[in-house]
Amino acid sequence: MSTPYPFTALVGQDDLRLALLLNAVSPAVGGVLVRGEKGTAKSTAVRALSALMPEVEVVAGCRFSCAPGAPDPACPDGPHETGPGTSRAARMVELPVGASEDRLVGALDIERALAEGVKAFEPGLLADAHRGILYVDEVNLLHDHLVDLLLDAAAMGASYVEREGVSVRHAARFLLVGTMNPEEGELRPQLLDRFGLTVEVAASREPDQRVEVVKRRLAYDDDPEGFAGKWEQEESAVRARIVAARDLLPSVRLGDAALRQIAATCAAFEVDGMRADIVMARTATALAAWAGRTDVLAEDVRQAALLALPHRRRRNPFDAPGLDEDKLDDTLEEFGGQDGQDAEPDPDGDGDDDGGGGGQPPQDAPEGNGPDAGGDQAADIPAQGEPSESGEQKAPAGGGEQAAARAAEPFRTKMLSVPGLGEGAAGRRSRARTEHGRTTGARRPRGALTKLHLAATVQAAAPHQRARGRSGPGLVVRRDDLRQATREGREGNLVLFVVDASGSMAARQRMSAVKGAVLSLLLDAYQRRDKVGLVTFRGSSADVALPPTSSVDAAAVRLESLPTGGRTPLSAGLLKAHDVLRVERLRDPARRPLVVVVTDGRATGGPEPVALAGRAARLLAAEGTASVVVDCESGPVRLGLAGQLAGELGGTAVTLDELRADSIAGLVKNVQGQQSNSRRVA
Repeated sequence: MSTPYPFTALVGQDDLRLALLLNAVSPAVGGVLVRGEKGTAKSTAVRALSALMPEVEVVAGCRFSCAPGAPDPACPDGPHETGPGTSRAARMVELPVGASEDRLVGALDIERALAEGVKAFEPGLLADAHRGILYVDEVNLLHDHLVDLLLDAAAMGASYVEREGVSVRHAARFLLVGTMNPEEGELRPQLLDRFGLTVEVAASREPDQRVEVVKRRLAYDDDPEGFAGKWEQEESAVRARIVAARDLLPSVRLGDAALRQIAATCAAFEVDGMRADIVMARTATALAAWAGRTDVLAEDVRQAALLALPHRRRRNPFDAPGLDEDKLDDTLEEFGGQDGQDAEPDPDGDGDDDGGGGGQPPQDAPEGNGPDAGGDQAADIPAQGEPSESGEQKAPAGGGEQAAARAAEPFRTKMLSVPGLGEGAAGRRSRARTEHGRTTGARRPRGALTKLHLAATVQAAAPHQRARGRSGPGLVVRRDDLRQATREGREGNLVLFVVDASGSMAARQRMSAVKGAVLSLLLDAYQRRDKVGLVTFRGSSADVALPPTSSVDAAAVRLESLPTGGRTPLSAGLLKAHDVLRVERLRDPARRPLVVVVTDGRATGGPEPVALAGRAARLLAAEGTASVVVDCESGPVRLGLAGQLAGELGGTAVTLDELRADSIAGLVKNVQGQQSNSRRVA
């Protein structure tokens, strides 16, 4: 076994270390979610924590880590008699992103269960993690069906494995620790709420601190055991402090004043439910025990809020997590007074809550409505003789790139679904063959059996009972008789936005509405677990503003800062979309695409721009790509160019107003139906 990097040798990352240590003191806090950029020691810190965890007493030989003093009466290895047990180190179990359901919850031998009536159960990772740490690296990339199982186990403290009426239950209480890079997508709100605390980590910008990080890492890589030995004294001191804090924890007093501060803080930041209040109370108590105190002070409540509330506050999906610390301080002062002492009630009853909550954006985030200061703008200057639509506000003469317009308020859209039956990654958009969903048939298993189709299995075994010498009531079942259930659920798709950012879109009111519509569709993609990509075209070329990714937040940021100006190279945008889809098919052939073209349909610049755009559109249509054209044309005179483009794509054109209509859910189905009809006619 390799020597882990010492926890006390970590440089900086104070919030991360504190959150992990508080969970070591009080596992009831509920775990930690670590968010941050790559290369910030997230995984190193979590793995180092396991060496500091106190040993646990377990029943000898029990695969489910039952406590000797209070064994689980339903333990599959039981029943156990109370008595002395054995000590072992607390386990840290890693859940791979690509793990199967059976690897997580355990596998039941269906063949033996049917033929012999024996519950032959092989424990999974949830059993291994009981009374220890369950670590999920890149937790935001975990498949939805595994997330559901984690939610159930975290809520009930037990894991259930059921196969056609045969069930096994065992205890599964663990410290859940997850790490993630927000650029790769966000977590489902249900799983996000299950993490007690959250911390944001980033690489230090101080040269001296970065030098120290490199020195320590190189020293560890050269001699892991020697490096760990140099830090053993500090490791032992922290380990002893954790044990002392655990012993002190039952004696810590959480007074009414501190409880009032906790409740007022959760109410002020409009968090949903009561879990935040409970987690804050447990965290503040653990902070006091860690400091060696038996009373919870206002400083403990403040620190608990900074760790427990950022990921729970009411916010839009694209807002960065965080708290307004000024508002937090005002709330604590109003409802707690000095060091958590009772404060006089507000005689007017109206309080002072003028602070505007919400998270603080990352320091390096681009401005949402500032001008784009980069690059050569010569190619983006529209020609003087370029025509404009009637009723549209033209970009200023001689002007090139325009400042980015703010997106209008997003609205709820109906689902855009790709027709047919796919086999892509699990999601919530289009119909697909999946491991979860309603049963639609049966087949012979390919590899290990995961979902038994009982009726089909009995039907396959029934004709052979006499030949197999059946004499008793039991059914004689062989492996060839087993049938796997085929199921239909939902998949996630690749939604590729192709956005016109040319001068004809530069009217700020129009571009604001366009961005609001795309933002609404991005919100829908976020909720349906899609991958998204963003292609923009203007001037003389098209660019991939965002390659296909699961981070819808990143797409929203790129969209918000998108400037406009120049000619309309429509063909370049469509050809760039074709190239993106071609590469993505090689990477993820099972994920079906949906192309959403946002334009007024005009094509300018270069020789025969309209003919080139038509050929590019027909190239996408020939590959059967489902598409929708969002027509951004406005004004009293309409040329209908977007509708012509939709015809070339084999898709359907909708206006911005129609994007809100109930008929949108069937648009892509109509597109595919038109494509199928055209192929049959051909």
